[in-house]
Amino acid sequence: MTTVQQNIAAVRSTLPKGVTLLCVSKFQSLDAIREAYEAGERDFGESRVQELTAKHETLPGDIRWHFIGHLQTNKVKQIVPFVHLIHSVDSEHLLACINREAEKANKQVNVLLELHVAREESKTGMTPEELDNLIGRLQSYPFVNVRGVMGMATNTDDEDEWRRCFRAIEAAGRKLNGIASEPVIVSMGMSEDYKVAVEEGSTMVRVGSKIFGERNY
Repeated sequence: MTTVQQNIAAVRSTLPKGVTLLCVSKFQSLDAIREAYEAGERDFGESRVQELTAKHETLPGDIRWHFIGHLQTNKVKQIVPFVHLIHSVDSEHLLACINREAEKANKQVNVLLELHVAREESKTGMTPEELDNLIGRLQSYPFVNVRGVMGMATNTDDEDEWRRCFRAIEAAGRKLNGIASEPVIVSMGMSEDYKVAVEEGSTMVRVGSKIFGERNY
């Protein structure tokens, strides 16, 4: 049985320079996260506000916490003070809420705009057309720092479909060149498909089970 540190080394060996590894630590124990931390990892992703705030209060202060789940507007103020990057801004309504809470906290909050390009209706995010319409209004939200885009491929074994999704996400990210702070982040690719995502232009991969093993929900 491999250790977390061995798994991290194996994943890292497949990532080119310039691609950030985000360890998806949702539902994982504090000990497992500490093991990844001891291996040098500092970027961890959580999908539930309550779990994220509890881990933030317990684990080392130099961890960069990423929120990667669906974010309810009434939970935004709980993570604004410390979150490093919110990946899942799936609507202008949520963007406006983050901007309000960030203004109250007198800080800029880094976010990614979540795109919906997969075939499942259950996935959240903006369409590329909705993103196009929003780009011209981003200056209306001065306390939000749009760093790039995030998205997921269709849940399938079809590599061609993965590539279709990733190409659409990467193309949307290019539209933020000159608008987002440089360099634009393209967050796409998970344990099963991250290698394909990197080939299609991902600059940040979100890997959980390949590092920590299958989750214990």
